Amino acid sequence: MSIISDDEGGSRVKILCYTILSMASQSLRPNISRVIYNAVLFDPKNRQVTSLNADSLQESVKRLFTLLKARQVDFLLVGGIAVLSYVEGRNTGDLELIIAVPALKKLPEIKLSNQEQFFGRGSFEELKIDLLLTINPLFAKVMQQYATPRPFLEMEVPTATVDGLILLKLYALTSLYCQGNFGRVSLYENDIAVLVYQYDPDLAAIVGELAQYVTGGDMDDLRQHILAEIQQRIAHFKKKSSSLNHTGEQ
Repeated sequence: MSIISDDEGGSRVKILCYTILSMASQSLRPNISRVIYNAVLFDPKNRQVTSLNADSLQESVKRLFTLLKARQVDFLLVGGIAVLSYVEGRNTGDLELIIAVPALKKLPEIKLSNQEQFFGRGSFEELKIDLLLTINPLFAKVMQQYATPRPFLEMEVPTATVDGLILLKLYALTSLYCQGNFGRVSLYENDIAVLVYQYDPDLAAIVGELAQYVTGGDMDDLRQHILAEIQQRIAHFKKKSSSLNHTGEQ
């Protein structure tokens, strides 16, 4: 005996298919506010934080990008949120933007808590924002030449390209190694590895671009060790994956 009639079953199948397609579509359009909310909520250091509200955070994200557009401020989304527009599985609790120092004067709503030569940190309502300042020539170059609009659940946002993100990650690694920050080094190297694996960018061109902004010794280390190890990881994965797939087909 059928528990669900043909008509009812057909309708449910259609609903299920629509739901799956909607979820797949949204997975290509990250929800910025939800990513940040989850990162903060599930961070053990923030267990006492109860004031953050997912709905108000989403409105803050929309207001920020609407404000940037209304004030005609040039900016570029980078960092973990930008990476998530290309690959899945990244987690981050902050927005990272490349922006010019003069543009910040148009945005008194962003409350700066710290500003150094190339970096700043501030907040907009409930959002924490890391700022990469275009006084750094590489940051300026990425914003000018490595930008593309990317769809997010909230809206379309100017975002760094895959090549631009890899440039920024490699550039940051030289400082992170000096700081002995193993956690962030691992995170950045994994970002690079996943982007390289999935999009197969022209690494020679990226390295050539980066060489204009990184000193000789650091550049040699990036080439000979960091990038070489990432490429070895990818090659090992492809070989292992191919071997397992071949075994499964037999």
